[in-house]
Amino acid sequence: MAQPGIPAARGAAVGLQGQNGAASASGSSYTNGPVQNTSQVSSSQGCDSQLPGSYLRPMPAKTLNPFSAHLNYGGSQGSGQTLNRPLVASSPVPPSLHSGPVPRAPLPASQNPAATPMPSGSFLPGANPPPPLNWQYNYPSTGLQTNHFPHVAQPTLSGNTNLTADHQYASPGDPALQTSFVKPGSALPLQNPPLPTTFQPGAPPGPPPTGGPPSQKAPPRAALPPSLNSTVNQEGITSNANSGSMVAHSTYDEIEGGGFLATPQLVNQNPKTSRSVGYAYPSLPPGYQNAAPPSAAGMPPSSLNYPSGPQAFTQTPLGANHLTASMSGLSLHPEGLRVVNLLQERNMLPSTPLQPPVPNLHEDIQKLNCSPELFRCTLTGVPQTQALLNKAKLPLGLLLHPFKDLVQLPVVTSSTIVRCRSCRTYINPFVSFLDQRRWKCNLCYRVNDVPEEFMYNPLTRVYGEPHRRPEVQNATIEFMAPSEYMLRPPQPPVYLFVFDVSHNAIETGYLNSVCQSLLDNLDLLPGNTRTKIGFITFDSTIHFYSLQEGLSQPQMLIVSDIDDVFIPMPENLLVNLNESKELVQDLLKSLPQMFTKTLETQSALGPALQAAFKLISPTGGRMSVFQTQLPTLGVGALKPREEPNQRSSAKEIHLTPSTDFYKKLALDCSGQQAAVDLFLLSGQYSDLASLGCVSRYSAGSVYYYPSYHHQHNPVQVQKFQKELQRYLTRKIGFEAVMRIRCTKGLSIHTFHGNFFVRSTDLLSLPNVNPDAGYAVQMSVEESLTDTQLVSFQSALLYTSSKGERRIRVHTLCLPVVSTLNEVFLGADVQAISGLLANMAVDRSVTASLSDARDALVNAVIDSLSAYRSSVLSSQQPGLMVPFSLRLFPLFVLALLKQKSFQTGTNARLDERIFAMCQVKNQPLVHLMLTTHPSLYRVDNLSDEGALNINDRTIPQPPILQLSVEKLSRDGAFLMDAGSVLMLWVGRNCTQNFLSQVLGVQNYASIPQKMTDLPELDTPESARTIAFISWLREQRPFFPILYVIR
Repeated sequence: MAQPGIPAARGAAVGLQGQNGAASASGSSYTNGPVQNTSQVSSSQGCDSQLPGSYLRPMPAKTLNPFSAHLNYGGSQGSGQTLNRPLVASSPVPPSLHSGPVPRAPLPASQNPAATPMPSGSFLPGANPPPPLNWQYNYPSTGLQTNHFPHVAQPTLSGNTNLTADHQYASPGDPALQTSFVKPGSALPLQNPPLPTTFQPGAPPGPPPTGGPPSQKAPPRAALPPSLNSTVNQEGITSNANSGSMVAHSTYDEIEGGGFLATPQLVNQNPKTSRSVGYAYPSLPPGYQNAAPPSAAGMPPSSLNYPSGPQAFTQTPLGANHLTASMSGLSLHPEGLRVVNLLQERNMLPSTPLQPPVPNLHEDIQKLNCSPELFRCTLTGVPQTQALLNKAKLPLGLLLHPFKDLVQLPVVTSSTIVRCRSCRTYINPFVSFLDQRRWKCNLCYRVNDVPEEFMYNPLTRVYGEPHRRPEVQNATIEFMAPSEYMLRPPQPPVYLFVFDVSHNAIETGYLNSVCQSLLDNLDLLPGNTRTKIGFITFDSTIHFYSLQEGLSQPQMLIVSDIDDVFIPMPENLLVNLNESKELVQDLLKSLPQMFTKTLETQSALGPALQAAFKLISPTGGRMSVFQTQLPTLGVGALKPREEPNQRSSAKEIHLTPSTDFYKKLALDCSGQQAAVDLFLLSGQYSDLASLGCVSRYSAGSVYYYPSYHHQHNPVQVQKFQKELQRYLTRKIGFEAVMRIRCTKGLSIHTFHGNFFVRSTDLLSLPNVNPDAGYAVQMSVEESLTDTQLVSFQSALLYTSSKGERRIRVHTLCLPVVSTLNEVFLGADVQAISGLLANMAVDRSVTASLSDARDALVNAVIDSLSAYRSSVLSSQQPGLMVPFSLRLFPLFVLALLKQKSFQTGTNARLDERIFAMCQVKNQPLVHLMLTTHPSLYRVDNLSDEGALNINDRTIPQPPILQLSVEKLSRDGAFLMDAGSVLMLWVGRNCTQNFLSQVLGVQNYASIPQKMTDLPELDTPESARTIAFISWLREQRPFFPILYVIR
């Protein structure tokens, strides 16, 4: 039997608790997590069948009963990722929670055939009465507590801390910091006996420690099914009421802790605790400017003697009432308050890339804040109440890029990961230290004890300075997770490639490119000595390849029974890459020639995916699927739905899947920690709306190359090769989960991106990649009048390609504002546009494209009307907007012309669906570039103001307005539209540019189809090529260059 706090052995069958709490037929509850061993395949993601071969409807999730009323701006999630909450009727009705097998997430009309069709302009299926076409940004309170604090035992912190140099904490500019935090076996300089009030991570969980957050209402708890013991709480942890002991963690939800519906365990022994930051020091900032106690002045740190209990801890104030002053001093931002008349002012676009607004925080807080490239809020001043947010008519939400490639990332190796015992928040720069022994959580205000090991700072080698540890000095940090953060040993990197080899596929010639790229990058695949690889090809049958060590050549095994797919030889189809590298290379060299004479035109994609799932499910990993046509055989077969003459209609296009097979398969894959990446290389309609579900719900990616052909479309071949190389070699995280936490009073209600929502607010990410972005919508559920700052924290728990369990944590701190003026002042127009684009995709799917377009327009009208009527003191003629939102109408007009939302016959259906996939999955910076391109004049590039990167000089021409008046026939202009670069050469362009850059004698000599610039030995050519190369390096995809004359 598993001991408390100790993970079960690998082969032990642990009862796994699913999110809806339903018991399985065998009496033990099912899991959303990975299988415990290769012989036991649990029902994945709550699907009814025990066998992965059949894809029945997923067991529904625990959802709140929505009351019959219209839900304003709070549930537009066409992909089924919305957290629905009940509205509050005029006489309060207690919200009821379903228990047992009820929907895990409500299936929208787009994916649930039984759902009633959505009326025009409404936001959720069945909403009554239908809301207007605009988005109203209020989200009705439900009476539920915003953040709930579970009793989750702090894990026993142990495990290997032997790390190589690249896993050590490094700080720029200080070579002395290149040492590991805690060396294995080393003792701390001062080893005081554990104090009675000190929380010891290694100790078995006992009664709650003294000191808690302010008293709060307990959330309604879901009724548990009679088959389960009544002591099973929402996190799936069975507790013993007599001893307080707990069983080992059996789901990721327990490991990550602090779920949305977690039950609180509170002992309020600090009745006077206020919500203000600093705990009895309301005017002080979060405690990272802590000074030594006055009695210790002038004494060396190592000689300080600390009493055995909590003591007063002096924090040096940064200025009298500095927080109040900094948050009310609107005069600090005169430019942000300037009123702009859009009918008179021109050239509002800055000549350099638009920067996000800086939160109105004290400089010592702001310099520790999370980078906006990683974590960004639509409003950098969070409204105090939901009423104030409703009045502003602006959306409140977060945009994240959590796994972004970073040049500098502090990595902490420590046996102690300090977290709040109530809400499980990771310690961060915005907590308050009451003294050396206690810290106050900035999300739930719980007072926690500082663990003994955390008292020692490995950087300064001083004991008694917990506030100077790297965890409290960096808003972005990565922890090496001990074994308690694992449900099983870290999985090996597993890469399974599934190739379409039908006649149509062979005709495109894509197989040559893929196999050559794999051969070139085989040694660069992220991984270690445990890396596994496998291959499946398919047409009307499925072909497996045995790569057993010792074979002279790969052996093909053909399964023709696509109605009942089975794995012919499970042990030699996924092989260790190092041990079988020669066989893998032989297969990649021979594959393109094996099917050159095939006449098979059918495509059995569904059965091939079933086979791949069965093969990869014991371990999890990544499936890379290459498809060139509409699937025509077996399960998942599709029929053409596109009607070219209806492309211009905003209502009659097929944006919803025609089958739920691919979504259910994706949920099965997600349950077994497998993600599916789809490469669609097709000149014909391939129903990406249906096929894309297999990637969306398994946290995969979609790549689309229309009209791909190795001879007729060479620029697509170049793009495909460049992006495939990036795909194969980029960083990857396996078996990941992500949770976003926020300060008490705020709540998250809708998620956007590629993932599956597990247990209400835990995002399941079987694979996580550095090119994926996510967005969430939020509301203010409780008044924030008692606090001056709010914080948001994302925690991403993943397994690296080297087999290390890691936790990447980002924390963002923002001020709370109380006036409408301050809300508009802190508006981030790019983040607002990005969030609205995500919402508009959902509205397109659940309602119609015309509804989404109308809602985008009304979002601008509503917010600017609110500003005019509520903020402007005198009504002036013209279109008056705050300076912060001066580009809002421009960006929304650009969104209406973006391929996702444009009308007209020039947008093919698959191209529109792919653009929508990009909106949901791209980080904000790339989404904005594809929405509103940048325009540069490039015929007069100079070194003035240029960047110097790796001995390369990169010119930085100013960004021009996207207006025809900026173009002239005597120049050359480059438009960067994200996925494409267009170089327009004017008829009267200088001879110098034509000859020195384009390599032609005159304008008429410019080729009609020019997609590359010649590398000439001239300064002008070097500057132009350097600038275009630099632009391409800024993004993970490869933009094609078109020279237009």
